[in-house]
Parts: sequence; C-alpha cells; structure tokens
Amino acid sequence: MDAVPRMSALEWALLFLLSVIWGGSFFLGKAALGDFGPFTIVLGRVAIGSVSLIAFAFVIGHKLPREFRLWRDFAIMGLVNNVVPFSLIFWGQQEIASGLAATLNATTPIFAIIIGKTLHPETRVKPTQLAGIALGVLGVAVLIGPAAFQELDKGVIGELAILGAAISYGFAGHFGRRFRDMPPIVPATGQVTCSAIIMIPIALLIERPWQGAMPGLLSWSYVIALGVVCTAAAYLIFFRVLASAGAVNIMLVTILVPASAIVLGFAFLGERLSAGDFLGLALIAAGLAAIDGRIFSLVSRASPSSAR
Repeated sequence: MDAVPRMSALEWALLFLLSVIWGGSFFLGKAALGDFGPFTIVLGRVAIGSVSLIAFAFVIGHKLPREFRLWRDFAIMGLVNNVVPFSLIFWGQQEIASGLAATLNATTPIFAIIIGKTLHPETRVKPTQLAGIALGVLGVAVLIGPAAFQELDKGVIGELAILGAAISYGFAGHFGRRFRDMPPIVPATGQVTCSAIIMIPIALLIERPWQGAMPGLLSWSYVIALGVVCTAAAYLIFFRVLASAGAVNIMLVTILVPASAIVLGFAFLGERLSAGDFLGLALIAAGLAAIDGRIFSLVSRASPSSAR
C-alpha cells in the first residue's frame, strides 16, 4: 500500500478552509429554513452551484462531455452525492441543531467502509478500522439516545435523516471512483448540473415555493452562499486537496466540519449542545481517527519498543 502523502502548509490551510465552508453549510441551511422549504433550499444550492461551475469551466477552457453514458453516471452521482443527502440534511435540520447534524454527518467514512466491504467482500478491513466503526456506532447511539427506543419523535426522525445522508455519501464515495481519470471540474460540474435538473420538479411539486411569502434579502443571501461558496468553491478546493494530498488526507475534513458547525451555530443561532452530544462527537472523532490510522502509527513509532 502506498504511503499517505505528507501535507504541506498550504494543503492544511485549504483543508481547514474546506471544513469551515462545509461547517458553514449546516449553519446557512438552518438559517435559510426560516423562509425556505428544505427542497427549495436544495434546488437553490445546486442550481446556483451549477451556474457557477459551468462559468468556471468555460473560463478555464474545459468543455463538458456529450456522451450519454457519462451524463447517466453524472445523474446517478448527483442523486447520491447531492439530491438525496442535501434533501435529508436540510429536512432533518428542521428538527435538530446544525452542530448535531454536522456531527452525525461525520459518520460518512464509517458507512463508506461498511458499504465498501458489502459491495466488495474481498476488501480487507483492518482491526483499527473495525475499532473505528465500533466507536462511531457507539457515538451515534449516544447522540440519538434512548429516545429512539421509546418513540420516534421529530428529533429522532431528524437525526435518522442525517444518518441517511451519511449513508448516501458513503455510496457516492464508491461510485465516484469512476471519475478519477477526468479533470475534477468536469464531474463536479456534471453532477451538480444533473442535481439541479432533478431537483426542479421535486421542489416545485412538493413545496410550491411561489405560493409562500417572498423571502427576505438575508435569506436569499444564505442560499446564494450555499450555492457559490459551499458547493462550487468547496468542490474546487476539495478536488485540489484530493489531487495533491490523496483520499486518506481529505477524509480528515470530516473530523473538522462538526467543530466549525458547532461554533457557528452557537455564535449566530444560539444553539446549545448537551454534554451527551459532545461525548457522542468525541466517540465519532475517535472512531474516525482509528479509521485513519495515523495516530496509532505515530504512537507506535514513538514507543520505546519500536526503537531500533
């Protein structure tokens, strides 16, 4: 197995920037829910993101492909990487805090490993990864709490919706491997554009946004920021770090995103998380660290028994 690339100071800076942007998407979505329905927010996010990415692709000289097979794959990727998870996240955030939503969404790598083992039984799962999965599942159990075993209230259903989004992202990670030989801007633009096309009838038929009151300028700014910053710009940063630092390093962003979302929710939305929520976050973070494996490697190298 190839060694994990060491990240430069610039790559670390981009990774932290990406965590703040994606952490901000939970805050912006929660704030926009005051005036928009969840599916309308998703439509606005992917439509604005699509226009931004198409414009950027044109500026840098990348033409979108015309093959039906590729657009079929873009549509599938858009469904599992944008339409389903975005819809579940914004719908779930009607009932739970943005920081809690981001924490539950951080379980994506855990589900990605489980899905990968299911789809490819020959895949070897390391003991540290098994330990990480166990810690992550325990963290989710702590976050949801005993209420899930008593009654499915709106809060529990919202939490389960976020977990559904994480599972969808797990499938997207495996499906997206087929695009790795393409310039990143092409699949990014293709999947977001297909997502916008898929969301048009969903948002219009389910929520009929034209029947409600006109949202305020501030709410519009939240949706625009979701599209331009949290979708278009975030994808460009993501693929930039992925290309130079690799998939293992980019996964670290899932540990950083909840912290950003919790801070923003606390500062601007007045959200408060309980001690149990932070315990669940710590368990999930420990699980992700175990899956990543580098902390254990560093400890092993630093121990006297490993000296030669």
